[in-house]
Amino acid sequence: MNRRDALSRVALILGGTVIGANAFLEGCKPADKKTGDGQGGSPSLFADTDAAYLDEIAETIIPATDTPGAKAAKVGAFMIVMVTDCYPEAEQKVFLEGMKQLEEASRKKSGKSFMESDADQRKALLIDIDKEAKDYMASKKKEDPKHYFRMMKELTLLGYFTSEPGATQALRYVQVPGKYEGCVPYKKGDRAWAS
Repeated sequence: MNRRDALSRVALILGGTVIGANAFLEGCKPADKKTGDGQGGSPSLFADTDAAYLDEIAETIIPATDTPGAKAAKVGAFMIVMVTDCYPEAEQKVFLEGMKQLEEASRKKSGKSFMESDADQRKALLIDIDKEAKDYMASKKKEDPKHYFRMMKELTLLGYFTSEPGATQALRYVQVPGKYEGCVPYKKGDRAWAS
């Protein structure tokens, strides 16, 4: 084999690798969803105001105390990414319909939207919806979807405790932990470990 043939074959192999990788990655993008920005960006199932709405729901679940609340951890934006990128279409639909149902329940209970309600009204509403979700989950069939509020609570907890404020201020965090100790004395009131 001469040098010219070797170079052309190497170019063909490398070019195929680059093109093949691009085709593989393009094939993974969801083609049937509309894009939010009209420019080929990420799919958008949510309105621009939904992150603030979900932040308020999450803040009611994990309010700020001596540690930052869920709003400080931007849990609303986290929920949007998780639902858009990770949930199957059926669960996305349940979540989006649940946001509307929560709003309707707020108007029915207090005569105000969730965003207009004060902290006590929001808390009372979410306690009622949480009881409804627990009853639903206890009696649901295996093929039935999760209750929308259960999804919201799970995403709130996941988003908060994996965020910087949640992991470093609400939990105890050691950036480079030492050796593993399986039995550590616990004092009542100690925070759980994040690392």
